[in-house]
Amino acid sequence: MLGVDSSRRVLSGMRSTGTLHLGHLHGAIGNWVQLQKEYECFFLVADLHGFSTQYEQPNMIANSSFEMVMDWLAAGINPNNPIFLQSQVPQHAELFLLLSMITPLSWLERLPAYRDHNETLQDKDLSTYGFLGYPVLQAADALLYRAGLIPVGQDQVPHVEVARSIARRFNYLYGREDGFEQALELAQRKLGKKLSELYGRLRKQYQEKGDVDALLAAKALIKEQSNITISDQERLLGGLDGQGRNILPEAQPLLSPHSSILGVDGRKMSKSLNNTITLRETPDDVVKKVMGMRTDPARLRRTSPGNPENCPVWSFHKLYSKEDTQAWVQQGCTSASIGCVDCKKPIVDAINEDLQPVRIRAAEYEKDPGYVRQVLVDGAEHAQEEAEATLDQVKEAMGLGRFY
Repeated sequence: MLGVDSSRRVLSGMRSTGTLHLGHLHGAIGNWVQLQKEYECFFLVADLHGFSTQYEQPNMIANSSFEMVMDWLAAGINPNNPIFLQSQVPQHAELFLLLSMITPLSWLERLPAYRDHNETLQDKDLSTYGFLGYPVLQAADALLYRAGLIPVGQDQVPHVEVARSIARRFNYLYGREDGFEQALELAQRKLGKKLSELYGRLRKQYQEKGDVDALLAAKALIKEQSNITISDQERLLGGLDGQGRNILPEAQPLLSPHSSILGVDGRKMSKSLNNTITLRETPDDVVKKVMGMRTDPARLRRTSPGNPENCPVWSFHKLYSKEDTQAWVQQGCTSASIGCVDCKKPIVDAINEDLQPVRIRAAEYEKDPGYVRQVLVDGAEHAQEEAEATLDQVKEAMGLGRFY
């Protein structure tokens, strides 16, 4: 994996949920569309993760995966990025197995999401190894591609921290080698006299003074070198903090913007609650759903004043409407000079305008599903090449396949 700049590589993915809705468009997907302009992005369809809670519905997972990718493309994800099914890259399962061998059970049991899902999804039997261990599979997802950044919501930050801990533990267990200091010195010499001296100064500044800028400069220096082996690169990186070879990088969480759009029933927009406006919703269905939305319960009659903050429609105005329209809604609602139907009409127009280009692109993909399949095939091939290179390094460090 020589030449991979983890700080510029992003791994992001979604469980197979089927067609997406406005919450996705103005949350995770909208964020991905921007990230792909600045970073090297890998987009993962987490169909294996789907089995952690939906293992009794394999057909749903398969169908949902395809529909979801269609929506990704329609929403603006560039097909030149690797877009692939997790299950089509077997290295995910293999690294998951290897990392499972070193991951303490307590790390997984104390995750808030593990406890919360066990409490909220009591209708499902989640007493499975796959459900408990899915944060290890998440770690494998990121580590296979040496991603330095993982876009997540605030609730998923603990999972990234577990992935970081697993990488750190792996490096500690398998990055150490007999004669490390001598191997490090030899690797440093291969940089050449001037760069070797610079590396030494930067390493000393970081180790003795905690100079973070020196650490970043040293890492950049190492990544720029194309004349050293992967193992020497790992030794030089590991030598900065004295641990040993840095075989697996520690990814950082990249907080995704949170979509504040409520569902048409006033609760969080969610497919499971059947309260969404999907990306492929027809204009007529948008009208029906928005016009049927609940409003401030204080507005029992047209003449009753209300408060926009108590109305789910207001969350749409805060996203879609300009300041003058928002002021009109505020004044009109609190004084009862406008009715709820008046308030909803601009939202209907704004949503339909927002979704129209997505609908057009989605219709093209619906007519040509073979194109979407080819995007997934190409993405899997690219992903497998990257993943296999990392897995080779992992196996070499663990001594797997070594004959004495």
